Amino acid sequence: MDVVVPIGATESNGEAGDGGSYALGAWVSEQRRAFRAGTLKTWRAELLDGLGMVWSVVDARFYNNLAAARDYFAVHRTLAAPKDAVIDGVPVGQWLANLRKTGGLGKDQKRAKDRREALERIDRGWSPPWPFEWQQRYAALAAVLADGATLPEILPGVTVNGQDIGTWLHTQRTGWEQLNYGQRERLAELGVEPLPASEAPATAKAAKGSSAFERGVAALAQYKDREGHVTVPRAHVETVVVDDQEHTVKLGVFLSNTKTRRAKLTPDRLQRLANLGLEWATA
Repeated sequence: MDVVVPIGATESNGEAGDGGSYALGAWVSEQRRAFRAGTLKTWRAELLDGLGMVWSVVDARFYNNLAAARDYFAVHRTLAAPKDAVIDGVPVGQWLANLRKTGGLGKDQKRAKDRREALERIDRGWSPPWPFEWQQRYAALAAVLADGATLPEILPGVTVNGQDIGTWLHTQRTGWEQLNYGQRERLAELGVEPLPASEAPATAKAAKGSSAFERGVAALAQYKDREGHVTVPRAHVETVVVDDQEHTVKLGVFLSNTKTRRAKLTPDRLQRLANLGLEWATA
């Protein structure tokens, strides 16, 4: 705003004269103000557009970063980027993480909507409603399939960037009913189907709803659907219906005890907890 530029000589002061200076920064700020207020004449706006006028510095920064995000997606086929991801010199991982925060797209609703739609045109899963780790594994699975792999080849132990997507895939198929509609829809688009009953563990049906773990998972899922997060006070008690029976679950205690014993949990159980958003279950 305080940019000042020299003015060249004019007919009135002669070729050798000093034309003085002009407060260009203040003038540009005034044009932006008039543009936002809708009082700038159309022909003037068009002239300035022809010169490459940046009407909003904030928007310019967003769209510069968006270009970097597009480059990241071209390489990795996802915007589920880790926070330390950098491309084209832009810390795109941290930038995306900031945008996912409440209000991260800006306070102006129209601007936030435009930004959200711009990101969704690159990757509709840029800010998933389910755990971020789930989206990263899904993206890794989609990438290897796009590269020519087939689902039967992706067995437990197959890893991508250090992620065992084989075990993860098996967990999704065995725990299909624990996934929400959006997750099942995404997997179905890749050709993933729930594990046939004949291939499911023989004890799965009998165990469903009968163990403390199953009741705890059901209670946590219910709590998350209602509250929108999984930060549960230790004293919290949740009432949940499992297999047509009502159960009272000391959810806070369940989570505390389960976290303490996480080293003894099976990969399937850890994945189910991770799917609900418990970060320590992915450690």
